[in-house]
Amino acid sequence: GTLLTDLKASIYRISVGFLIASVLAIPIGVLIGSFRTWEAAIEPLVDFIRYMPVVAFVPLSILWAGTSDVQKFLIIFIGTFFQQVLMMMDNVKRVPADFVGLGRTLGLPDRKILTRIVVPSALPGIWDTLRISLGWAWTWLVLAELVAATSGLGYRITVSQRYFQTNTIIGYILLLGILGLITDQVMKALGKVLFRQDSRS
Repeated sequence: GTLLTDLKASIYRISVGFLIASVLAIPIGVLIGSFRTWEAAIEPLVDFIRYMPVVAFVPLSILWAGTSDVQKFLIIFIGTFFQQVLMMMDNVKRVPADFVGLGRTLGLPDRKILTRIVVPSALPGIWDTLRISLGWAWTWLVLAELVAATSGLGYRITVSQRYFQTNTIIGYILLLGILGLITDQVMKALGKVLFRQDSRS
């Protein structure tokens, strides 16, 4: 039915948009958290863009990508990527300096210190960042669908508003809340499984 179609469209859009943002944010966040040169070059730009309201990019995204799914991916990307980069940078910076010092004492090159010490130590924090930013992604998805879409949960809310279908609007809002809660709890559960040792400590 209509609900299933909207649900599929929204889940597809958030999955692709969030995946693109995360795949790019993780290595960049790790690099600027590990190397001051990268931090000096990239962090000011990321900081600058993250203060720009995502809503302001909606008209531009429609001009650039029309009302296709690419436009939805773009809004989700803008809304999550820049925040993710800075949060992942902080995750990396919280890795104890003693760990890095031990790697240097053992004569490990920077690349191996990064891959064998820094990244594994930062992974629980990075996972939490992904979990938190996934919640934001739902918000930006709905924003994109409210303005420019022909399907999806946000689109259905807009259509229902035109016909004063309050019950439908409330139902879809509750559904979005449930979906957000489910994804958050799934990420939490996976985090506990993946990082058991960290959670015990």
